Amino acid sequence: MLRRKIIESLDRWAVRDHKKALFVEGARQVGKTTSIREFSKSRFKHYIEINFIKKPLAKSAFDGDLDTQTIVMNLSMMGFGTFVPHETVIFLDEIQECPQARTAVKFLVEDGAYAIVESGSLLGINYKGETHPDGDTIDEIASIPVGYEEHLEMYPLDFEEFLWACGINNDVIKILKESFDSMKPVADFVHNRIMELYRKYLVVGGLPEVVDNFVKNEDFSHTVSTQIDLIKGYRHDISKYAGKDKDIVKRIFDAIPSQLAKQDKRFIIANLEANASRRKFADPTQWLIDAGMAYYATNVNALTLPFSNYENRKLYKLYMLDTGLVCNMSLNGRQFEVMNGEIGINEGALTENFVAAELAKKGVSLHYHDKKSKHELDFVVATPKGIKIIEVKSGRDFKRHASLSYTMSNEGENISEAVVLCNSNVEFENGIKYLPLYMTMFL
Repeated sequence: MLRRKIIESLDRWAVRDHKKALFVEGARQVGKTTSIREFSKSRFKHYIEINFIKKPLAKSAFDGDLDTQTIVMNLSMMGFGTFVPHETVIFLDEIQECPQARTAVKFLVEDGAYAIVESGSLLGINYKGETHPDGDTIDEIASIPVGYEEHLEMYPLDFEEFLWACGINNDVIKILKESFDSMKPVADFVHNRIMELYRKYLVVGGLPEVVDNFVKNEDFSHTVSTQIDLIKGYRHDISKYAGKDKDIVKRIFDAIPSQLAKQDKRFIIANLEANASRRKFADPTQWLIDAGMAYYATNVNALTLPFSNYENRKLYKLYMLDTGLVCNMSLNGRQFEVMNGEIGINEGALTENFVAAELAKKGVSLHYHDKKSKHELDFVVATPKGIKIIEVKSGRDFKRHASLSYTMSNEGENISEAVVLCNSNVEFENGIKYLPLYMTMFL
């Protein structure tokens, strides 16, 4: 069983005296169901799991009155188990398939007899009353239980969780953190080992099924085939849920790796379709973001806070939720070159996607700076102390950073911290922190 950080958040929710329902959301295949199941069975005497995709008949339990007694009676008659008040957690999985169950959460929470955990993907995307090509009609949700839910976002494994899966214990991670805090180099043998695992993470990514396959199976082809199956699964979800925009959504999804491989990495609609309007692609792009399959990084044309006043939403980058998928979609057949650091400029797409995904998992709003195509900065982050600049360098010339140097010289008063993430060890020079790429986990 892979160790996941979300278990700690689930535990904190479980010990609260006055619990709301806990809603765990995120893209498909990030490990929501497995983590909730593991947590629930260890925390509660009785565990009821209702998956509305595997057990579609369960939807009918919510067709009538939505009081707790009626719902529990209906579910009991369907054979879902023993409901013992104040000792039972009810896990409503894939709840996006049953809007009435989402409405019922309010009344279940008000009753207070049972702990309620919900999980879903593509949430809100299919609460539109649309008829999809497969013939299913998804009814619009009657009443979202505002004030009765605590939300928790789940992502693929971050790099620290990947280290745990690969047998790196907390003592080693503590040494890395101490080096990060003190700005002292990591011992060479430790640095080399973690860099080796970082390069593997670029290839494997953090989707639990892929990671589990990687650590248990010496035949790497199984890892690659698992990624291919997951990519097909995401494309299937797009076909099923994206409605009339499905073809455009697929084109955007498929184009992310190649767009990141460009020098500026900005997502250019014209590369997909000549003379295409931004409006035509806006909703399909947002669909991918809402589904958790991609992350936005919007342009800010001034290094002034708040960034919201200086965003240019016509200019943006798109990153994939998982770097392993980027590698598979763009460099399949060259994974061992990636692991050995032998892919040259192509590594830039993977390294920047890695940093973007690690920041997103920490809840960081992604922005980059570019003013009239001059002095572009990969990431700019708003902090209580000011603006943090993060530059990502995958090559050996990581100390060549004209845009960062220009910014430090001309707008230094707005900059609280300048970081260059690179393949080298920890170093501090001329006000700039040079950190190994794996230390993104501490930013």
